[in-house]
Amino acid sequence: MLWYVARRILYSIPILIGVTLFTFLLFFVSVTPQQMARHNLSARNPKPAQIKAWVKQHGYDKPKVVQFVDYTKSLFTFQFGKSDATGQDISDRLRHGILPSTELGVIMFTASLITNVFFAVYFAYYRGTYVDNWGRLLCVVVMSITTPVFIIAGQYIFGIILKLWPIAGYHIGMTSWKFVFLPALIGVISGFGGSVRLYRTFILEEINQDYVRTARAKGVPEGRTLFLHVLKNAAIPFITSIVLSIPFLITGSLLYESFFGIPGIGNITVEAVQGQDFATIRAVTFFYTILYVIGAIMTDIAYAAADPRIRLE
Repeated sequence: MLWYVARRILYSIPILIGVTLFTFLLFFVSVTPQQMARHNLSARNPKPAQIKAWVKQHGYDKPKVVQFVDYTKSLFTFQFGKSDATGQDISDRLRHGILPSTELGVIMFTASLITNVFFAVYFAYYRGTYVDNWGRLLCVVVMSITTPVFIIAGQYIFGIILKLWPIAGYHIGMTSWKFVFLPALIGVISGFGGSVRLYRTFILEEINQDYVRTARAKGVPEGRTLFLHVLKNAAIPFITSIVLSIPFLITGSLLYESFFGIPGIGNITVEAVQGQDFATIRAVTFFYTILYVIGAIMTDIAYAAADPRIRLE
């Protein structure tokens, strides 16, 4: 397994370089250094000399090849440099943003997983009955409502009317959970429909297998068959959808962090896009890519752990 993981890490290097090159080229297609300078300089109408000085200060006056080489070296050595917009150290910003993003991601991920799997099994157990029919209808209704509607409604009901939880901000400490509980709750509700329908499909595919009919013929209770055998054999598709979402435990959510003013990595990304902060955008993109590569490797390892027939070679 160690040799397999080592090979996967080596294979991921071209992926990282490719993403780095794509991000670098996309920057010069979408915006020029002069436009970034005008956007980030404090003067309302900066003079050409000021623009030229800003471009030179940030190294955008060098040849493109030299910029890409320096850019790639800094990313692969995790020396992200300074923000183009604020001048702050990007590594420090990301380090401070990991905590709130991880706290929000862990709570949302754990609650969503338990809730979605429970209701998927529940609806599959009562498949074909009014419980299953009304459950599927509820899933479709939830899927038909966009996430911003859930966020605005949740903030208004739970934050303004009931005053149960704050609707914006974040404080590090023992009370930090109060600031992430409401966005996590809304995240569980908004993601309920699609996940439950997906997991229900996985379970129903296993229910129709021969081993389930054999278990029923032997008199094994339906609940025992469902929880001890069906769920275990449906682990592979579950793992695919679950493990690949693990990077979001660290990177957070762009939408929820923006609406609730949580200073996580997702919020940092939104601010960087709005501020044309290319230095921060490239660092966050590289960080995302590394996490997804790790998530893909963890998925393969989880496959082998869940199914003894799978060998990592």
